Amino acid sequence: MSEDMREKEIMDDDAEYEKICFICRRPESKTGKQVIMPGNICICPDCLQRTFDAMDTNGMGFNMNDLNGMNFGGMDVSQLMSMMNGTQKPEQRSSSSTDNGSSSKENSDEQNTPKEKTEEVSEKIPSIRFVNLADLQGDIPRRQKLKKKKTGEKKRSGIDIKKIPAPHKIKEQLDEYVVGQEYAKKVISVGVYNHYKRIAVNETDGIEIEKSNMLMIGPTGSGKTYLVKTLAKLLDVPLAIADATSLTEAGYIGDDIESVVSKLLAAADNDVDKAETGIIFIDEIDKIAKKRNASTRDVSGESVQQGLLKLLEGSEVEVPVGANSKNAMVPLATVNTSNILFICGGAFPDLEDIIKERLNKQASIGFIADLKDKYDNVNDLIRQVTIDDLKTYGMIPEFLGRLPILFTLDGLTKEMLAQVLKEPKNAILKQYKKLLELDEVQLIFDDGAVEAIAEKAIEKKTGARALRSIIEEFMLDIMFEIPKDDNIGTVIITREYIEKKGGPVIEMRGTDALPFPSEKESQ
Repeated sequence: MSEDMREKEIMDDDAEYEKICFICRRPESKTGKQVIMPGNICICPDCLQRTFDAMDTNGMGFNMNDLNGMNFGGMDVSQLMSMMNGTQKPEQRSSSSTDNGSSSKENSDEQNTPKEKTEEVSEKIPSIRFVNLADLQGDIPRRQKLKKKKTGEKKRSGIDIKKIPAPHKIKEQLDEYVVGQEYAKKVISVGVYNHYKRIAVNETDGIEIEKSNMLMIGPTGSGKTYLVKTLAKLLDVPLAIADATSLTEAGYIGDDIESVVSKLLAAADNDVDKAETGIIFIDEIDKIAKKRNASTRDVSGESVQQGLLKLLEGSEVEVPVGANSKNAMVPLATVNTSNILFICGGAFPDLEDIIKERLNKQASIGFIADLKDKYDNVNDLIRQVTIDDLKTYGMIPEFLGRLPILFTLDGLTKEMLAQVLKEPKNAILKQYKKLLELDEVQLIFDDGAVEAIAEKAIEKKTGARALRSIIEEFMLDIMFEIPKDDNIGTVIITREYIEKKGGPVIEMRGTDALPFPSEKESQ
């Protein structure tokens, strides 16, 4: 009884997912109604017909007429499907086997279990051994199952134009998490708003709004990935973040180009309709730039850009479900990328040198010549980037033409880094204060300490990523010593401690401020 209940729970749980053929791995929406074999194995009609065509009497060396009087070599699959699903009448079964025995024998065969029938067939034809496919198949992972599409209803976008937040509201929510980057937040807010208006509106007057993909350029640590992650939290849409460094041309070791859509399909719980209105962010897009003076085949550069063209433009592509590459054991799904918004981002190192070279073309010698170091001290030189600069960097024109919105992110200054430490909702200093609150200790950073941390982060030249590594270094001793003494009430981080000229100040519960224990030991 427990096994029956378990099978029923599995059937109810998988009712919203399509059946997958055990042999060709195609879903039921493409193959038609599939046959359910013992062990919950599903076989599509095409694979079943090919199997019976291969079991011809001339090729196998035995007479298939002995098997219940049916010739499998010329048998139609529809007959077997009706038998397996129990739709064929008993009279039809008895008429097909009148040449092999009496009616009593037929009745006994109908009452036999599938296991007894298999043993009887094996005894009749000794050269055949049946394999339990359930032992090979097992349970299909949930990540490789496709959700069924609702029949009888027209395909809808599922997006209500009245519920789409306005650009200024999107920007206000981004301001709570992202410091600075006012221009970038404005561009991405308007772009996302227009994209979902395009999906929600119906083409009544024949005007088709084209998709506007985005390309963001900014130095490392400026918040490109964090901006997109925050945007996905605010909008209730599936988001997939892919890394361009692992993509290669089809047929080579690495992830196929369609794997970026597979990640979006997984984020949408394998719902194709929901995934077709999602957002894909391809990070490190500068790593697929065309290699210069390369004598070998560029399988991870220009060829990847060419492979992404059809995805960015919008087309129906076959993507593997629950895997990064296509193979015989992975089901495939057809996804239309016309309504998927692609956002590409990259740091593009050394791009500023290309911009300087373009700006210095006025003259090389003479009285009107530009100095080579004329633009060395120009802040945010990346803002002057053009399409020609990106072509020189190694991006092909066809790829850039499918990313019409181009915007840049500014490098973080000392003031911006200080704001990153304190102002966002999940600021780094707030995280450490929360950690010490669990030990009932108050943590305070004075203004001098925050400024000193920002100055050290500027020296590392890795943007906001340097902040956590700096704080981890100076908080190590504090996090180690505090659990030793339950009388510690407050810890104050000073500029002297950050500059290694002194130690933090601690306040015991009900007493005055005292130096940190580690400072006493060092003295």
